[in-house]
Amino acid sequence: MVPGHEIIGIVNKIGSKVGRYKIGDKVGVGCFADSCRKCEACLKGLEQYCFEGPNLTYNALEKDGKTPTQGGYSEKIVVDENYVLSIPNNIPSDQAAPLLCAGITMYSPLMHWNAGPGKKVGIMGLGGLGHIGIKIADALGAEVTVLSHSLRKQEDGKRLGADNFYATSDPQTFKKLKRSFDLIINTISIEIDWDRYLNLLALDGTMVLVGVPEKKSPLGFAALGGGRRSIAGSSIGGIRETQEMLNFCSKHNISSDIECIPIQQVNEAYQRVVNSDVRYRFVIDNKSISN
Repeated sequence: MVPGHEIIGIVNKIGSKVGRYKIGDKVGVGCFADSCRKCEACLKGLEQYCFEGPNLTYNALEKDGKTPTQGGYSEKIVVDENYVLSIPNNIPSDQAAPLLCAGITMYSPLMHWNAGPGKKVGIMGLGGLGHIGIKIADALGAEVTVLSHSLRKQEDGKRLGADNFYATSDPQTFKKLKRSFDLIINTISIEIDWDRYLNLLALDGTMVLVGVPEKKSPLGFAALGGGRRSIAGSSIGGIRETQEMLNFCSKHNISSDIECIPIQQVNEAYQRVVNSDVRYRFVIDNKSISN
């Protein structure tokens, strides 16, 4: 089972040396399939920040600089075992695939900024990233609040583990929640009024950006300096942390809410993503690729 960037499958061939995997093991390949292995980031197990740039699994080039990577649109993939992840047996393959992107994208900042008991965490946006972030933050023991444009997905948010749900289209939300959050994970990819959202942070609070807006956004000093607040960015996770995330999800019975489709429906699925008509990730069944 595969989404566009990540691949879940069964080991069907191994190299000449006996390694950590054997034929028949359920494994996955995340957003990258290699890195330089020698820079400071790689040596710290933070391959996602490789100084030379990690070799992305999809829509990039292999180490030879010539061969395109096909990711989840390929029938098979050859990967060094050091960049392969073990998929826990209690997580269905199709529901595990988005964890290798959305799951680690949310897990990494939640762990780095110490989400847990006694912490108030805001999740901006309830989509492919946000729905996993709610589940993980809830499992960590944090008080979780969803900040969505409307209340349309409120029932889903509560089902996923949110304690609170607010519509950002309501001006009263920003008055009621002023100085409320220790941590906000911003998953949305549209321009926002930064000052309004930063003022939702408590003293020393942090907003972490994992969504990627198309345009640069203006930022005033008052909302930051007035509460010693911070803005930070985060990008997926290294191999070690991604395996840790998978094990955490296995322990807490966390998986992705998905809709599995054949490759023949990928264009229709793309348009549905643009229209926000998916809850909450599409996964391509790679058996359909050869049909």
